[in-house]
Amino acid sequence: MAIAGKPGLYKMVAQAKNGIIVESIIDQKRFQAFSHDKISTLEEISIYTESGDMPLREVLKTMFEKLEGKPTPEMKSDNNKAKQFFGEMLPQYDKNKVYVSHMQKIIGWYNMLTELGLISANMDEEPGSTETEGETPAAPEQTEETK
Repeated sequence: MAIAGKPGLYKMVAQAKNGIIVESIIDQKRFQAFSHDKISTLEEISIYTESGDMPLREVLKTMFEKLEGKPTPEMKSDNNKAKQFFGEMLPQYDKNKVYVSHMQKIIGWYNMLTELGLISANMDEEPGSTETEGETPAAPEQTEETK
């Protein structure tokens, strides 16, 4: 899951009275995400392409295959490098709707999930199987910004 305004990815660990308890997949710290927080599972997020939307799962799988399971090169502070890299990974992305900040977020998520062994070449076999067990990382609701 991703939570709007909070960096990183999370997994749901329990139901709470006014929301859910989530755990960071990086440092395993837990906190309550409230019902008013914008939470999206990675399953709900898609990327604009010239021919429609592409589920994030497919984008991550494509990156995994093209990079042979390796992390991406460092490019956090170089917008042009991020655009070029993203264009190589997903040439059909909609250049008018997908912003560099989205690219950097996806690249960061890819690196995080790869490092933790949560991405594989057979990601489309079983929904949720490539994210953390029992959940999908907590993501802000799919918005124009995260598409």
